[in-house]
Amino acid sequence: MKLNKYFQSLLYNWPAKVLSLVFALLVYAFIQFSTMGSRVVSIPIQVQLPELLVAGSLVPTSVEVSIRGNEDIIYLINPDSIVASLDFSSVSKTGIATAPVVLQYEEQVFESAKIALSANPEYYRILFQEEQAP
Repeated sequence: MKLNKYFQSLLYNWPAKVLSLVFALLVYAFIQFSTMGSRVVSIPIQVQLPELLVAGSLVPTSVEVSIRGNEDIIYLINPDSIVASLDFSSVSKTGIATAPVVLQYEEQVFESAKIALSANPEYYRILFQEEQAP
């Protein structure tokens, strides 16, 4: 009998209870997403070129990194703690080669603070040619 009484009190006025729960979840989601921000910084990029070929196009010297997360935290991040690199050292023939931008940072620190990093652009293309004799 007591179970029935508790069950009835739980179901009493259930549309208002469900609506209140939905409203509370919407308010929570709004607060979470309103404090999310993005910051773009330009950092130097380390490029490893092949030994037997020379770059026929421009070699990038910096890359833009987008830092997304809580606005209170992302502006505390020192851009010098992020290292970007491109590795073209395995290129062995002339032509256009593509390599991804690799970002190195303290993953545990960034993941625990729910901060995401991404490079823009994510890939670089460089034209390689044989070295011209003088």
